[in-house]
Amino acid sequence: MSTHSSRRSFLKYAAAGFSTIAASRVALAQATVEPSPHALANERAVTDPVNVEVNARAIPNFEPRDRTRTRFGSLNYRSGLVLTSPYRGFGGLSGIRLDAKGERFLAVSDQGGWFTGTIRYANGKMTGLDDVEAAPLLGAEGRPITEKRGWWDSESIARDGNLVYVGLERVNQILRYDFAKGGTRARGEVMPVPAGVRKLPSNKGLEALVVVPKGQALAGTLIAFSERGLDADGNLTAFLIGGPTPGQFSVRRIEKYDISDAVLLPSGELLILERKFSWFTGVNIRIRAIPLKSITPGALVDGPALFVADLGQEIDNMEGIDAHVTPEGETVLTVISDDNFSMLQRTLLLQFTLAE
Repeated sequence: MSTHSSRRSFLKYAAAGFSTIAASRVALAQATVEPSPHALANERAVTDPVNVEVNARAIPNFEPRDRTRTRFGSLNYRSGLVLTSPYRGFGGLSGIRLDAKGERFLAVSDQGGWFTGTIRYANGKMTGLDDVEAAPLLGAEGRPITEKRGWWDSESIARDGNLVYVGLERVNQILRYDFAKGGTRARGEVMPVPAGVRKLPSNKGLEALVVVPKGQALAGTLIAFSERGLDADGNLTAFLIGGPTPGQFSVRRIEKYDISDAVLLPSGELLILERKFSWFTGVNIRIRAIPLKSITPGALVDGPALFVADLGQEIDNMEGIDAHVTPEGETVLTVISDDNFSMLQRTLLLQFTLAE
């Protein structure tokens, strides 16, 4: 049995086992003094700018059980990498934004850190990362945001030229950075947010941010999605911040999926990356397409699933998505996973093309 098959089998059976011992784990937790989430976060926090060595192993097949298969829903598998690093703070990657060529990237870790670098390609397939640097997200005072209690959980990122927006889940705040003032050394400015954002659950709050560019409906709007902030009907809440029609709307929640990220395509389709987890089935991910023009204050929006995957494919806790268009006109989706700094999980960087 291959190493990858062994790992997937272990996760599958471990999930079932965990459900059986859940009660005993609760009892154990009550009797055990555990470090606070803030203390755990600081162990992995990026404290100073540093060059990072990142190793990459290719994922030649998205579905190891059928190596001839390349089509998955409306997507074609392009290439993938398993990323590892001796740097203790590498991991927890929860959002990514690429340049127009799909080469330079800006990623955010859920431990209050930036990661920048370049994706290396050969014949259209990813082969590794170059020039990777980590740096702490700074607050308005010029100090790492991890020094503030609860401010380390940076889960989402959006970019509009030199302006970069980062969503902090635990405190449900949005920081705005002007990269013209030092790039990743810039200081974050706290943005005003709607009252509904501040009321989101602390651990299921802000999870995805999208800036609508000029030429699109809602141009100038920052769209903020909650992971599992629910409205009165059990649907996922989202917010239109700034722009021509600020307000709140909902995304229909189907099969208990939660939102983990989103990206807006030039076509005007908003792709929402979703995931769910259970002790019995493990991790499942899905990408849904929502027409941007359907989003208005008070609306309940919905759209078809373009892609669905589970642990039978090469996935993990996929938390970030972005898109770029190649010179040949192909739309490439890049998806990254948050390994939670766990030995049982991986940092995956996957690319697909949208089928015609």
